[in-house]
Amino acid sequence: MNRLMLDLGIIKLASPGIFHLLPLGIRALEKLKSLIDKEMHKINAQRLALPALTPAELWEKTELFTLTDRHKNLYILSPTHEEAITDLLASIAPLSYKNFPLRLYQITSKYRDEMKSRFGLMRGRQFLMKDLYTFDIDMENAEQTYSEIIKSYENILTKLGIGFSQVLAATGNIGGLISHEFHYTADVGEDKLLFCSNCNYKGNVEISGQDYCPQCKSTKIIVRNGIEVAHTFLLGDKYSKSLNATYLDRNGLIANLQMGCYGLGISRILGAAVEVLSLEQELRWPLVLAPYKVVIIAPKGGSKEEVLTSGLDQELYDNIDKLDGYTGNILLDDRNHLTIGKRYLEARRMGYPYIIVIGSKATETNPLYELNEILTNKQHFLDKNELLQHFRSIQ
Repeated sequence: MNRLMLDLGIIKLASPGIFHLLPLGIRALEKLKSLIDKEMHKINAQRLALPALTPAELWEKTELFTLTDRHKNLYILSPTHEEAITDLLASIAPLSYKNFPLRLYQITSKYRDEMKSRFGLMRGRQFLMKDLYTFDIDMENAEQTYSEIIKSYENILTKLGIGFSQVLAATGNIGGLISHEFHYTADVGEDKLLFCSNCNYKGNVEISGQDYCPQCKSTKIIVRNGIEVAHTFLLGDKYSKSLNATYLDRNGLIANLQMGCYGLGISRILGAAVEVLSLEQELRWPLVLAPYKVVIIAPKGGSKEEVLTSGLDQELYDNIDKLDGYTGNILLDDRNHLTIGKRYLEARRMGYPYIIVIGSKATETNPLYELNEILTNKQHFLDKNELLQHFRSIQ
């Protein structure tokens, strides 16, 4: 569905693996960021912004963009910030145990010099990620935090309305004690996920192979492709110990902080959601991310309908705009040099969930509006009060 996003002006290729996000794409992206911010607020996570440039001595990884400043100092464009955030805590250590737990997150661009960037926003060289870093005074508290963040991620993905799977994953280069991934299952997914129907085990095959369940040894398994959209790690003191991020305990003794890190691929979710939901020729969005929820198509200029329905489009816009959840989410398509049919087809291709057409039935004594619900493929003819009540009920 990368093709549709390009064709319809959601994104535009700047260079391999790097995209311009155009106004409609930005609207969807800002809605996702707002949803995430609200969920982070619920778990008392505070937002900050770490530099994109990180001193290279903090890193020993491949697939990095590197650059040198005028003083010959080597930097990398950060793909993630475990080292940087730990170094920040270390610079003000030791803090009192009373300052913890501490949960810090950011939503920023990340950079990876992918050898094979592909699938549009799902595997790019520059991408937007929400990365959260947690600091606790002991492993018991760190494990409680880990469980709480897992639940928070489940809440975020549930609100998007797309089925997802949480699977056990390898800790890989990031390291740590335990790791989980969240996936949308899709044919284009690059990960292989193992599901056991005998004991309900779920894991990435990179940690368990794909011949039998590593938990119960059953061969009653299914292997599916998955698109990773989130990844969580319980790090322990891997970074805090080496970078000296410490705290003062109740006895005034210095101890290492216990950490977790949690990534949520924001631009990847945008691309993956469209990939999972869309039709061959029409985009489909999660309702909460659609650039606009409602599109109103006014009559063609010079038509009988335009004369007899003058002002109804703006009146309808103003009334719907006052409803909770719809303010700022309505697009009035007043390009009346185009036919209603052409604008309707364009709106369908763009995947707007609700398309209201002001047609011949709107010229009657009691004007009726044609409401098209794209996600359910239903059509209704409703007067203004019925239409407003309909939107109240689905909200």
